[in-house]
Amino acid sequence: MGRRKKTVEEEICKGLRRLAFGEIKDAIYLLFANESEIAEKLPSLDLFNISEIKRPKGGGMEIKFFDRIKALEKLRDIKGESPSQPLSFYKALEEGAKSAFSGYEEND
Repeated sequence: MGRRKKTVEEEICKGLRRLAFGEIKDAIYLLFANESEIAEKLPSLDLFNISEIKRPKGGGMEIKFFDRIKALEKLRDIKGESPSQPLSFYKALEEGAKSAFSGYEEND
């Protein structure tokens, strides 16, 4: 039995979830590790959330991360949800009320 191939949308959502909810502990390790440790452990570090790494001439290291909020917004857009839509509970409540009263007619 073969695996189901993921769609492009599923792959995009997976990547956006990693950006939105991923850990940064390996990036923090990278900031404080010495040169020999970095060279040794670099292949095993999860640096997916990092958008840019700089080493200024004065020393040190600058690490920039992808924007988590933008990743969450993109996920919401892909799923077809908008912030102006009512929460699903309230939408369900409204639909239930409509169906409950759809057969009810006032007699004058």
